[in-house]
Amino acid sequence: MGKIKLDEIDHQILDMLIDNTRIPFTDIAKKLLISAGTVHVRVKKMEESGIIKGSSLMLDYKKLGYSFIAYVGVYLNNTSQTKFVLERINEIPFVTVAHITTGKFNIFCKIRARSTEHAKEVIFLLDDIEGVYRTETMISLEESINDKKRLMHSIFNDMN
Repeated sequence: MGKIKLDEIDHQILDMLIDNTRIPFTDIAKKLLISAGTVHVRVKKMEESGIIKGSSLMLDYKKLGYSFIAYVGVYLNNTSQTKFVLERINEIPFVTVAHITTGKFNIFCKIRARSTEHAKEVIFLLDDIEGVYRTETMISLEESINDKKRLMHSIFNDMN
């Protein structure tokens, strides 16, 4: 599928939605001097084309008691087990991200936990999955950057 063409109004709408996914269409319309119906139609068009895929909710995990972050590299006995292992990993709610990777690990995961003890339990769950040869864990001391907005703004600025 080719690159979708967006005009300046689409870009401005996206910029505002990137900064605040809950901004009312009427507020966007007032700022852009267009009708709320126009905003609605354009957003719907961008959703149907796949440019906009839902909206997201950002949580403060520290306030919820899940401030411990670790990254776990998973080594498999055989790469043919990747799908099976990913299905098992998907059953562990504390694994928030999993990537199939090249290089050192077959799968690379991000976990969120309440404490080191809880993280150990999650890592042991990963280790116990059939087909996992071993894991290697890196503890995050601080999540210094976690900002998708900058990337999204940059992508849309490049499209101009």
